[in-house]
Amino acid sequence: MDLKIKDKWALVTGGCNGIGEEISTVLASEGVNLIVTSRSQDPIDKLKKKLTQFNVSVEGVIVDFLIKDWEKDFFKNLNKLKIDILINNAGHNLNVTNPYCDIEDWESVMNLNFYTVIKICNFLIPHMKKKKWGRIVNITSCAGLENMGPVTYSVAKSSLTVYTRTMGRILATEGGEVVMSAVFPGVVKTDGGHWDKVLKENPEHAAKYLDERCPLKRFGLTSEIAPAIVFQCSEHASFSHGAIIPVDGGQSRHYMYFNYLS
Repeated sequence: MDLKIKDKWALVTGGCNGIGEEISTVLASEGVNLIVTSRSQDPIDKLKKKLTQFNVSVEGVIVDFLIKDWEKDFFKNLNKLKIDILINNAGHNLNVTNPYCDIEDWESVMNLNFYTVIKICNFLIPHMKKKKWGRIVNITSCAGLENMGPVTYSVAKSSLTVYTRTMGRILATEGGEVVMSAVFPGVVKTDGGHWDKVLKENPEHAAKYLDERCPLKRFGLTSEIAPAIVFQCSEHASFSHGAIIPVDGGQSRHYMYFNYLS
């Protein structure tokens, strides 16, 4: 299938590792030029080398979304006029698991997983609307639709999920050329990621989690997640305003989310 996005430009936050790296690779295979963010230069260099086979432009921006006022230099160095696609992939629970944590921990988790998204969207949406075309895909979580995971992370991802649903509806009323949707992956093992570490340090816990929580009894692959995300970036996603799409191997148990997010 031709996704009809060849030669467009995509900004992928956290686009050099894990699911983000796979998203960048699939986009590049479709002929999409990339701007990827990372906290350091080495992952950017490795991604550029990997994607040379696709003959697309790959630009890297070093930014740490946990630093106060990160947006000042970030937006100054970002060519907003050429970005057609935005994938808000950067996110993490920051290992904040205490439900009674300090407000500073709440702010860190909310800033990374939610407020960063709003700042980037507010910066890019006006220019997408001027071009009369844009795709925004937010990577959220099962924790955004049901009671699971650390409280802070669940609240942040539920905020992102509701933001996607409601903002997607607003964009539909404002011409419909800019489409915002969200994809939430199930449990995925990535090199150096959370579950990679759990498998090495506490394999019994990983086995118990897969047995009790995951119908397929295995981790998902980034190659099973990224194509669904990239489809939402395509011309064919023109009716996906506010869509919240699970790609989780049947892991999550919610249903009829549209009744309470409409």
